[in-house]
Amino acid sequence: MGVNGARLKRVAETGRAPVSLVIDGTPATALEGDTLLTAVLTNGRQLRVSEFGDGVRSGFCLMGACQDCWVYTEEGGRLRACSTPVAEGMRIVTRGATWPRLG
Repeated sequence: MGVNGARLKRVAETGRAPVSLVIDGTPATALEGDTLLTAVLTNGRQLRVSEFGDGVRSGFCLMGACQDCWVYTEEGGRLRACSTPVAEGMRIVTRGATWPRLG
């Protein structure tokens, strides 16, 4: 496992600029050009818990087609973690959101 029990460990492309964001209320760091999925999994063990009761999720198709990687902004906007690039100051919620939330 990666740092702090993270699911992914970065082994290459470490020279990109750092990006600060907040994931479930916890400060996190990603690198410029990372997707939200990469940011979440390099900072923790799972993307989210399935709303259908079949366990934890960590991405599936990785190309924006399967609907398995939805996360939310703190304001309630829905984002696909596998295809959304990180941005400085993002505040992402992976737990406790009611699916689907439109808006």
